[in-house]
Amino acid sequence: MLRLLRILGLLAPVAVAVRFLVLPQAIPSTAVPPTGAVLLVELLSVLAGIGVTCLLVSLVLGTRIDRLAKAADRIARGDLELRVPISHDASVARLDRSINAIAEQLAATHDAATTDTLTRIPNRATIQDALTEEVARANRFGRPLSVAFLDIDHFKSINDTWEHHAGDIVLRRVAHVLRTNIRSIDHIGRWGGEEFVLVLPETDVDEAAALAEKLRMLVMREPIDIEQSEPVTVTISAGVAGGMGQQMRVEDLVRHADTAMLSAKGLGRNQVFVFAEPSEESRVPRAPISSEGRASAMEIGRAARVAAEQMLHSVIEPLPHYRGKPSELIAIIATTMAGQLALPQAEIDRIRVASLLHDVGKIGIPEAILDKPAALTGAEWQSVIQHPRIGQLILEQAGSLRDAVPIILHHHERFGGSGYPYGLRGQDIPLGARIVAVADAYDAMMHDRPYKAALGHVAAVSELRRHAGQQFDPALVELFCDLFARGINGFEYVGDHLIGAHDLGGSRSIRRTASDERGSAAG
Repeated sequence: MLRLLRILGLLAPVAVAVRFLVLPQAIPSTAVPPTGAVLLVELLSVLAGIGVTCLLVSLVLGTRIDRLAKAADRIARGDLELRVPISHDASVARLDRSINAIAEQLAATHDAATTDTLTRIPNRATIQDALTEEVARANRFGRPLSVAFLDIDHFKSINDTWEHHAGDIVLRRVAHVLRTNIRSIDHIGRWGGEEFVLVLPETDVDEAAALAEKLRMLVMREPIDIEQSEPVTVTISAGVAGGMGQQMRVEDLVRHADTAMLSAKGLGRNQVFVFAEPSEESRVPRAPISSEGRASAMEIGRAARVAAEQMLHSVIEPLPHYRGKPSELIAIIATTMAGQLALPQAEIDRIRVASLLHDVGKIGIPEAILDKPAALTGAEWQSVIQHPRIGQLILEQAGSLRDAVPIILHHHERFGGSGYPYGLRGQDIPLGARIVAVADAYDAMMHDRPYKAALGHVAAVSELRRHAGQQFDPALVELFCDLFARGINGFEYVGDHLIGAHDLGGSRSIRRTASDERGSAAG
């Protein structure tokens, strides 16, 4: 149609050229023009008018059609947010509305295919595509890339308590926290259920672990309102894997990150775990739990669940200090350090519970071993190092105390990687466990033991400094020294020996025996 109008538009210049270049010579100016000449002039004038009209119409329609064609091209290339303005011309306005309707329908279809309808973040297929693209780019340019799997802890119990609509609220809120606290170049998606995935370009595993820890803290700080009840606090466990692009594979990254996340779950939840290939040179074996120890832990755990912290506290309060009696000194040190680090109150409470109950697992260790004043045999030592895992089982059975599990499980890990039960190192050890480790070591050095006298405050501080970086987090040792250089509020010193307020009357010493960790700053 447009082509025909443009061809007809050529009549105008042709008719004008014939009229003024040919006819004037054929018709004398003084003569009366013949009828045929007049008719020819009129015909040429009509043709010129038709040509001009067709030319103008083709220009107007061409401009409008070109505008719509460009809009259609942009929509076809993926610009689904584009909308064309509605023309004042009724016929063209109809086309404009049709183009916009097509764009809206395509956007809705694309959104349904790529976005998780509940959380409004990319779905599994979309995040898989993003991961594939980023792996290809990292391999092509030799750049770092990391992946993090994040899973909401105890999600089933949320649904069991408030029904499934509560789980939907939690999923949306956690997704919002994650989405709004990552970089524009990062990708986030819902992998399925209560599990999310982060794809982090230009990010090595240490940086990814730091980001995952930041997100863990942000999620834990976020109160989630469910109906008229008190706001709910949720936690996440995260697994991180990554590397430098050369021969990186999507399948390996996914498998490693998922394995690390499952390890974070198995190690007590509410923590970040970085994947590492198993090493046969590992100095620390995974400490098994004997059937007797497991049975003891489950029995005590069931009792503790009935009355949670108070009941458990009442069970271990009468015990000697070296058999797991709650230590006020450790609690004061740990919560003061946690407060100085501006941790959220929920995390401080978790550290307080863990600091009081960190040795509760010693209940499952035979008394004969804990009371033995002489050196332990290898078999006896294997029994002693079960107590963090026994404590884990006890608190997992104790319902509301289970948030303290990661701290209790890992409070004997060492910053350099030679601790137990899992040989974690550095930032892989939960922050709360690193804090309790410093407090517990100081407490151990401030009390007499059958094989070693109490060191005193000055010597204990010196020991903490000496083992910073190998046994303890050096930053936390410095924090301890800054806070408690002159002593600890609530405790008094007789000479250089520290005595709690509850000890002042009888001035009794508290016995430490084989359960103290020998060969370390703690003993």
